[in-house]
Amino acid sequence: MTADTGRRDGLPYNIAMTEIDDVRDYLTGLQDRICTALERADGQARFAEDRWTRAEGGGGRTRILRDGAVFEQAGIGFSDVTGSTLPPSASAARPELAGASWRAVGVSLVLHPRNPHVPTTHANVRHFRAQRDGETVAWWFGGGFDLTPFYPVDEDVVHWHRTARALCEPFGGAARYDAHKRWCDEYFFLRHRDETRGVGGLFFDDLHDGFDRDFAYLRAVGDGFLDAYLPIVERRRDTPHGEREREFQLYRRGRYVEFNLVWDRGTLFGLQSGGRTESILMSLPPRVRWEYGYAPQPGSAEARLQDYLRPRDWLAELPAL
Repeated sequence: MTADTGRRDGLPYNIAMTEIDDVRDYLTGLQDRICTALERADGQARFAEDRWTRAEGGGGRTRILRDGAVFEQAGIGFSDVTGSTLPPSASAARPELAGASWRAVGVSLVLHPRNPHVPTTHANVRHFRAQRDGETVAWWFGGGFDLTPFYPVDEDVVHWHRTARALCEPFGGAARYDAHKRWCDEYFFLRHRDETRGVGGLFFDDLHDGFDRDFAYLRAVGDGFLDAYLPIVERRRDTPHGEREREFQLYRRGRYVEFNLVWDRGTLFGLQSGGRTESILMSLPPRVRWEYGYAPQPGSAEARLQDYLRPRDWLAELPAL
């Protein structure tokens, strides 16, 4: 990293080294805290850790919980990886970074609950830096969280978005929430299906207004995830269900696979940059099915989902709950 020095909180420091290592320390702690909370919520299964290294530089720790009372599979991975060149998907979008070395740190999780009435969810927080000739030429933060219900409940959708809006308040309030909520709707959109992946949340990328403020926002998103998700788990974990609901859950999981393998930039970046395949694809559900020409029965609970798979102003459209 660059050897430039400056001052932070009145003290001299190595700018790039200190900043990205501060992010790294936060992310490893975040992974620990989320794993502990999810184990407590599940009450049965525990995470198994798989530490790995990357030939070109860096490594990470992937943690997987399987066959729990609540979570059929939960994966949360931390990575801190480096490279000498950017993969094609990134260099094409950012030609000014050609020939730059890079370092990326991040935490990503995907939770696939057992009960079809508990939504699937995804969260990610990350930081990227690129250098050329020992100088930092670019840096940014990215992340967010989104919710994918199979049997949506308005109370849950409102809670999810209220939590997202509240954590945005110190960082621009409604304007920040509106922008990153809209970005989430646009990013998690299956163009070949003409539907969103779920009911959205927050998504942001290339955030580089100021390190301290942007890092604070990253922490707010990372720390806010459990506040947004765990109350929904507690409300829906014991909802009765049968084979019909299970089969619909497996069918809709197919959309999750389609998005991650066709549209997700993070998956593409990881695979093209020589990342660890098992860790990159931990987001895929343990069981899934496709059915040709499936159409839910009109008026059924399954048909109701379609109305939720479009961008909507949830906090304005749904009644106060």
